[in-house]
Amino acid sequence: MQKEKGLQRADKQNEQGGVANDILADTTTNYALFLDVDGTLLDIAATPDAVVVPEGLANLLGRLSGGLQGALAIITGRRLQVIDALLAPEKLVGAGVHGAELRTTPGGAITSAAAPIPQALLAEITELAQNWPGVLVECKGEGLAVHYRQAPASKAQIQAALRHHLEPYARELVILSGKKLFEVIPAGYSKGQVLSTLAALPAFRDRVPIMIGDDVGDEPAFAAAEQMGGYALKVAGEHFGRSGVDLDGPAGVVSWLEGFAKRLKV
Repeated sequence: MQKEKGLQRADKQNEQGGVANDILADTTTNYALFLDVDGTLLDIAATPDAVVVPEGLANLLGRLSGGLQGALAIITGRRLQVIDALLAPEKLVGAGVHGAELRTTPGGAITSAAAPIPQALLAEITELAQNWPGVLVECKGEGLAVHYRQAPASKAQIQAALRHHLEPYARELVILSGKKLFEVIPAGYSKGQVLSTLAALPAFRDRVPIMIGDDVGDEPAFAAAEQMGGYALKVAGEHFGRSGVDLDGPAGVVSWLEGFAKRLKV
């Protein structure tokens, strides 16, 4: 059955909503959902703190988690404690900082899988950012992000400076590009790696994974889901544009999730 669905995915990869609609039409309920946050569930904002959570989103995700017997996970570059605040009162299964943080059961404790980013490096990058008005440094515990959405002309300079300052940490840390930001994360971690980890948990095991995301950091998770016979649903936005995508921005994602909830009768 999974192989047949893969053929359908290839046939409909240029038809917006084709595969996503097929999933809603399918009577199978043996799915597991893996969801990015910024640009997928939430519209991108000028700063990370300025995002707006749609009314009812947390409740919808909680109902979906229950309807899937816990097989719903957030996979994000943000810290999980930040996601908890955004989606209160829900505390969903998830991975933060591209897998450097984990929560393996709904409402469970957050565990760190990597060492905190060196304080000396964080201080260096924070001081460096003062050279570019509008650039924001976000500490993420095991990682950090340098946001240049409000200073896009500084991109090349920021990237070069980060490479220079990370030379002493070349074995421990890597730079990941994203939508108007650079992230510094522990080496060996990715959304693909952590999707595989989460998919092995009892609640997710033997289910067909569906990964929904909008950015380059989600691509390893897309590959992991498809390697398991699952689906990669791309969200229209700054990275993928509007061609060959499955869902039309965060509003389209929420609408699709509402349809999925109705099919689960939750």
